[in-house]
Amino acid sequence: MPRLNPGEPAPDFELENQEGKKVRLSDYAGRKLLLYFYPKADTPGCTKQACSIRDARDELADAGVAALGISPDKPGTQQKFDGKYGLGFPLLSDPEHKVAEAYGAWGEKSMYGKTTQGIIRSSFLINEEGKIIQAWYKVKPEDTVPKAKAALGK
Repeated sequence: MPRLNPGEPAPDFELENQEGKKVRLSDYAGRKLLLYFYPKADTPGCTKQACSIRDARDELADAGVAALGISPDKPGTQQKFDGKYGLGFPLLSDPEHKVAEAYGAWGEKSMYGKTTQGIIRSSFLINEEGKIIQAWYKVKPEDTVPKAKAALGK
């Protein structure tokens, strides 16, 4: 799967959020965006990652950055995850993993010695014009926010 590099345009998308509303990359034109892909709602790593973004929301907003999470989960599952942890930012449903593929966040991974296809935990900082500032593949859940802040000079 090809990887995105700084300066490249972020692939456009239209997905449903946890409330069933369509969300597009173009909705964030003129703002920076921290877009991240996670394997499954309400699992330990994904919860740690989402809660770290929730906890940094004010700091990210002060830097002009919005946050979006994407996983293969259905909107209802995303809604329960958001409600349980009070995440307060859009979680998008990509059940056919088309957007994950476009971002290079879907592919072969190994877990417990078994090779499968799935989400490669990845995050992307996108600028106001829709170009990649920085891309992190196989990012650890606890590193998503620190890496974004470092890229922003925070």
